[in-house]
Amino acid sequence: MIKNEPKIKNPLIVAIREQLEHRALWMYLLCDEAKKKGLDSTDYAPEAIKRCGLYQGANLRKKAGGGESLKGLKKTLFSKAAQWVFEMDIKRVTDDNLDIDFHYCPLVKAWQKQGCSDEEIKILCDHAMCGDRGIAESFGCELDLPKTIANGDDCCQIRFVRRNK
Repeated sequence: MIKNEPKIKNPLIVAIREQLEHRALWMYLLCDEAKKKGLDSTDYAPEAIKRCGLYQGANLRKKAGGGESLKGLKKTLFSKAAQWVFEMDIKRVTDDNLDIDFHYCPLVKAWQKQGCSDEEIKILCDHAMCGDRGIAESFGCELDLPKTIANGDDCCQIRFVRRNK
């Protein structure tokens, strides 16, 4: 059973979360309509969402000065506002590692509001994380997910890791 309840209730943060929920709603409805037409979302969604992540990652690298340091990724993508929205704990930031624990996910909340099963949420989450995988690739690293809210864990452990220098 997925547990995903926010602790931060600030109205501005709630409004930002609602925008992210709306994006997740689009994703769910696109996948649901495709399913009705006999398409399996695993055949197209991961690649499409990764392309979005690669595009976003390239822009984040430019904003961070063009290098591959994960310190730059933290600075450009994981701002204080983002930390509040996802109730993040930044665990480690080096040039080669960025470890963050997310304690709330507005995307999961959107899918829960649509009545998605835990299994459907796991699949949608994996698709959505392909964007983060694309961002990781843009910074010359990989994304590890030891724990996820969608799998029933208490948080998402997002780990950007550069394995080879």
